[in-house]
Amino acid sequence: MTIAPRILASLTPLALLLGCVTESQGPTYRIQAQSFANSEWSAPGNLGATINTAANEQGPTLSKDGRTLYFGSDRAGGSGSFDLWVARRACSDCPWEPPENLGPVVNTTASETGPGLSIDEHMLFFTSTRPGGQGLSDLYISHRANPNDDFGWEPPVGLGADVNTAGSEAGAEYLQNAEDGAGNLYFNRAPPGGTADIYYAPLTRDGETRGPATLVTELSHPTATDQGSTLRTDGREIFFFSTRPGGLGGNDLWTSTRRSLHDPWSTPVNLGPLNSAAADQQPGLSSDGRTLLFASSRSGGFGGTDIYMSTRTPSGKQVP
Repeated sequence: MTIAPRILASLTPLALLLGCVTESQGPTYRIQAQSFANSEWSAPGNLGATINTAANEQGPTLSKDGRTLYFGSDRAGGSGSFDLWVARRACSDCPWEPPENLGPVVNTTASETGPGLSIDEHMLFFTSTRPGGQGLSDLYISHRANPNDDFGWEPPVGLGADVNTAGSEAGAEYLQNAEDGAGNLYFNRAPPGGTADIYYAPLTRDGETRGPATLVTELSHPTATDQGSTLRTDGREIFFFSTRPGGLGGNDLWTSTRRSLHDPWSTPVNLGPLNSAAADQQPGLSSDGRTLLFASSRSGGFGGTDIYMSTRTPSGKQVP
């Protein structure tokens, strides 16, 4: 089993599309959903040799301004099997600068991967197999005071028994929305020897659990692996990867939508041309909903899994 450790023109100003969290800005989310209904994704492009290596790069997540990229890699220069790395660029269309290791406060000699930033960028969620956890892999959280300081992360702490179990927890995605004012954590869980399913757990805005995790039944196939979820900031569109029937390769990217945060998810749909006969996995959606990053072992890369990017334009059509 692969563990996801876990990637426009507008009808409203871009600043409002970037993940607002106040009740008064709720209509923004409806506009965002309308903007992307039935829109199409571009052909995926490899992020290039500055980001990708002959090793594995995976679990990408972008900062809100699109100028900082967090990801996991087992490249040379790390402290364990997988470490968390960060790369920056001067503008949204500028080339990426060489990635830097997040260092020993976050990384250990075990595996750290699958980073996920909160909307306010004060919290970093990730997966680790470090000693002291509750199972095969656990979810951890780290805080920082300055959202612009990529090396200001405090020592991570486990998310506790509401989330972590004796199995494998990975692929954390933190959603903070205007509709109900709560922070929500999506992740995947696999019991020892079993397949992964997608779960949800309620979190406070400080990243503390408020109750046990619940299986998202409509997104979890009974015999396949479903994991690595990433959501649009309005909480009404989700992307994940799965081995369920109907795909093109071992892991494919899938998507689902819902009318509101209180409605069930629709039947997942395969993302088609974004997928290949190889493993396509660990998607990460940008805050403005335009860019999807993901890891893939498709031919033509630099080795292992590489990070790829696809973008979409709005359709201007109403959500059904």
